[in-house]
Amino acid sequence: MIRHLVSIDDLSLEEIQALFAWADRFAADPRGQSEMCRGMIAASVFYEPSTRTRLSFESAMLRLGGGVLTAAEMTSSSAVKGESLADTVRVVGGGYADVIVLRHPSEGAARLAASYSPVPVVNAGDGAHEHPTQTLCDLYNLHVERGHIEGLEVVLAGDLKYSRTVHSFAYALARFGAGIVCVPQPGFEMPEYVVRRLREEFGVEPVRADTRRLGALAGESDAMYLTPQKPHQLSLFTDARGWELQHVDALYMTRPQTERFDQGDGGGGQYMRLDRRDMAAESLRDAVVMHPLPRRDEISSDIDEDPRSIYFKQAARGVPIRMALLSALMGKIELPGGSPQPVESWPVSVGANPCPNPSCISRTEPRHVEPRFVLASRQPLRARCAYCSRDLLYSFVGCSTTQRYHPPGSSALRKVRPDHLVFLSDADQAGLLEFFPAGG
Repeated sequence: MIRHLVSIDDLSLEEIQALFAWADRFAADPRGQSEMCRGMIAASVFYEPSTRTRLSFESAMLRLGGGVLTAAEMTSSSAVKGESLADTVRVVGGGYADVIVLRHPSEGAARLAASYSPVPVVNAGDGAHEHPTQTLCDLYNLHVERGHIEGLEVVLAGDLKYSRTVHSFAYALARFGAGIVCVPQPGFEMPEYVVRRLREEFGVEPVRADTRRLGALAGESDAMYLTPQKPHQLSLFTDARGWELQHVDALYMTRPQTERFDQGDGGGGQYMRLDRRDMAAESLRDAVVMHPLPRRDEISSDIDEDPRSIYFKQAARGVPIRMALLSALMGKIELPGGSPQPVESWPVSVGANPCPNPSCISRTEPRHVEPRFVLASRQPLRARCAYCSRDLLYSFVGCSTTQRYHPPGSSALRKVRPDHLVFLSDADQAGLLEFFPAGG
C-alpha cells in the first residue's frame, strides 16, 4: 500500500521515533548511503517559493543515491495553461518519479494530490494548513538537543495565525505530551480551529499564561498555556494572572507570514523581536532558540553565536530526517508498528460546498475535488472540512432519507448515518433543496 505524508498525524509516535534513529545513523555518515535509493527519482513540485525545504529534500535524495526532478517555478509550467493539480500529479507520478514532494498555496492540496497520485506524496506545505516535514525536523532537533520531547516546555512565538509550521508543530507536541506556551504577535493568535482540535483530540485544555518571566519578548501578548500533562494541577489553578511560566526548554520564533495575510492584517504595530537582552531572562537560561527560517528581523543577528541559538543546525538536520522519511516512503527501510488509522471522511453529496475557507483546495480547484467532511462531534453535531480542517459553516443539518432538517444540537441527528447528513446554510436553502423542519 502506498504511504503518503500529508499530515504529521500520518505517522505514529513509534514511527517518528524510528525515523529519529535512522536520521541519527544517516547524520553520522551522510556520504555512506548512496546505495539506499539508487535508481529512484524524487520530483519537487513547488507552486510556492522555497529554499531550505526544496534543497534539503533534493540533497537528501541525492545523498541516498537517487535522482531529482525540479519544478520549482510552477508559474512556468502547464499550470498556467489551466492544468489541474490532480492531472499534474497523475502525470508526474505516472512514470516520471517515484515520490512527489509538493508545496501548494491551497490548504488541503496535498490531501487531494495523495488521492490521485500513484506514488507517495509528501506535503512540503499547503497554504497556512500544515508542514509535516518541517515538524519532523523540529521534533528531531528537540530529540537531538534534549534527548526527549515528553514533558518539555516549548514557547511558540510570533505569527501563530498563518504559520503552518506552528500548527503542525503544536499538534505533534501535544501528541508527545509536551507543554505549549503560545506567545502570539497581537492580532495573530493561534486559530480557534487549531485550539479546538488540540482540546478535542489530545485532551489539551488552554488557560491564560503569565509570561512575565519572558520579559519584553512577551510584551502585550495575550499568552496561552496548552498542556495535556497536568490536568489535576490545572483544576486547582486560581491565579487570575494565569499559569506562571517557570522555565523554557525551547523557544520557537516565527516570522510574519505576510504572503498569507488577509486584507487589513499587519496593522501598524511593531513585530516582536528576540535579542540579546531578551536572552538574559532567567526562564530562557537553558532554552534552545529555534526558527523554521527564513527570518526577517524577529531574531537579532547578535544572538547568532549564542550556543543556545540552533536555527542553522536545525536547518542542516533537515537533510538526515528527510533522508529517513524518503527511505521509508519508498520502502527501503521498515518502520516498527502500524501506521495510524486514517480518519474517515464522507462526501458532501447534496447542496453547496459548506467549507468557508476561500483558500481550501475544495474552493480553488473544484473540477477534481468532491467536498468531503469529517465528524468532529455528534452532540452537538460538528463537522470539519476533510481537506483544510476548518469547521463547516451551516445553521441546520438535514437527513437525505427523510428530507427533514434539525438544528445542530438536536439529539435526533445522532441516529442519522454520516453519509446521509446534509449541511444547510439557512432555512431558505433547505426549502430550495426540498427539506422541511423536523416535526413540521
